[in-house]
Amino acid sequence: MSETPEIKHKVPVKDYPEGTKPKRVSKEVTETLKGVVSTKKIGKLKKQYVECPVLKEDRNFVECFACKSHIRRVMGEVDCAGGSTEFQI
Repeated sequence: MSETPEIKHKVPVKDYPEGTKPKRVSKEVTETLKGVVSTKKIGKLKKQYVECPVLKEDRNFVECFACKSHIRRVMGEVDCAGGSTEFQI
């Protein structure tokens, strides 16, 4: 069994406010998720964001999901290892 990385941050997932356009996600990130997550679900996830504790800025949740530091999402919170921000998928 693989060992779960240590959780350094618990980051709440937020919805973009009404009338605000979500940040754009690069096609590269979206393409890497296509076999893992349905297209419909990717569309919903693009409407959410997190305040990244590593980069100290708002990031679209799709980018957070593809990050190597992302461990899991449970009940509206993301468990983050707090290390590299490279994409893993």
